[in-house]
Amino acid sequence: MFTTVIDHLISTGNSTFPDNYHDLSEAEQIKILSKATDDIGDLDAFEDEMVRNTLKTIAIIKDIQKSNGERGANRYIISNNQTALNVMQLFAMLKMVAFKDKLTVDVAPLFETIPDLENAPGVMEQLYQNPEYIAHLRARGNKQHIMLGFSDGTKDGGYLMANWGIYKAKEKLTEMSRKYDITAIFFDGRGGPPARGGGKTHNFYSSLGPTIEDKEVQITIQGQTVSSNFGTHDSSQFNLEQLISSGIKNRIDGEKNRLSDADRAVMNDLAETSYQTYKDFKNHPMFIPYLERMSTLKYYAKTNIGSRPSKRGTSDKLVFSDLRAIPFVGSWSQLKQNVPGFYGVGTALKLYEDRNEWNKVEQLYTNSKFFKTLIDNSMMSLTKSFFDLTKYMSKDEEFGDFWNIIFEEYLTTKRLLLKLSGYDELMENEPTSKASIEVREHIVLPLLTIQQYALKKIQELEKAGAPNDDPDKVIYEKIVTRSLFGNINASRNSA
Repeated sequence: MFTTVIDHLISTGNSTFPDNYHDLSEAEQIKILSKATDDIGDLDAFEDEMVRNTLKTIAIIKDIQKSNGERGANRYIISNNQTALNVMQLFAMLKMVAFKDKLTVDVAPLFETIPDLENAPGVMEQLYQNPEYIAHLRARGNKQHIMLGFSDGTKDGGYLMANWGIYKAKEKLTEMSRKYDITAIFFDGRGGPPARGGGKTHNFYSSLGPTIEDKEVQITIQGQTVSSNFGTHDSSQFNLEQLISSGIKNRIDGEKNRLSDADRAVMNDLAETSYQTYKDFKNHPMFIPYLERMSTLKYYAKTNIGSRPSKRGTSDKLVFSDLRAIPFVGSWSQLKQNVPGFYGVGTALKLYEDRNEWNKVEQLYTNSKFFKTLIDNSMMSLTKSFFDLTKYMSKDEEFGDFWNIIFEEYLTTKRLLLKLSGYDELMENEPTSKASIEVREHIVLPLLTIQQYALKKIQELEKAGAPNDDPDKVIYEKIVTRSLFGNINASRNSA
């Protein structure tokens, strides 16, 4: 999009950008962007609708601040941020559209994939070394907002690697920010289920230790989770107390939560093993077809769940990188398989069992509240799984073997989480939460069964060559779509 903006400005004779701008190195482009303050001109002159609307959004931020004060709209998040150039492009646009004299907007890069999380500290150091950008941060109280995406991180790297990758990224970003006298404010993009950063959120924030900045933490709360956690005075008070006390507890227990070198090595090993296992799984030739034809994935696009399309891009062919996290996680939840919340965990733990090094995992579980929280939240994902619902798929000629791969990982993970925790059953230490889950699962099971029946009928009609406007197919598709709403709301944190 920014390329389109530059091309337009060059064609209209804007002196900010030279004709060879796109041929310059990233460092040279950043240097030009740092000093860009010329007025961008008439926004309606941009032919591309997406570009025009994006630039008008910036102008509206200025209008909102004039009417309602700076706090009315003072942050701009860059989705899927990968480089310092991405940040400086927005930095320049903000100034050229509406904030030439004083930039009263915090630029928040969102790092989502595993590689981007690893590169995040280098990206931020490049920005901190930029004179114009660091001057902006000084004017904003020496604070840098950084958003980390649990949902897309899990979709990209699996449950353990995503959470561990975010943990390590926060440590390095904290160290890097403190080096330049900047306070990092982590804005965590957390969804409802553990696979999207949900679960026992207060346990997570009370376990981070002293190596991660926590003077201020901001989190997103999923829609249906807002109503369940904050919909009444009592539940709101309880959950706010949990979040606030988690920060206090983390300060008190700070050094206790510091990972030893030995525990860190085990955590790294577990995360890498689970990551490779998950990558092999999502690269399986049946992975995308299974989601397309056996799950509710494509039906999310027919609802307003998640507020965005089920995939990025306009291609008819489904590509994994185009999938959005909410439909991805939600589709596994509708199948009652909850793959993003456990897949790879069992295989990683089994490696230590097979090597007769189980004691190292037990030590990590005992020493690290962070690791224990990850295990507890994964247990929640397993508790919400119910493979009997889709057991008929195990006999499917095309997808039977793939279903069994998922089921075997579920069984392995369940067995080893029980072994590690010493429990006889999942969530044994949380009887109230478990009872709540069981009640909700019993409520949604009839509707899920109806949904599976409708999906099966659609598959049969498609195999028989029925057209898209076949009356029976239309009815069954409506059943699937409508069932999504009820299942998600009743399950509370399934998407």
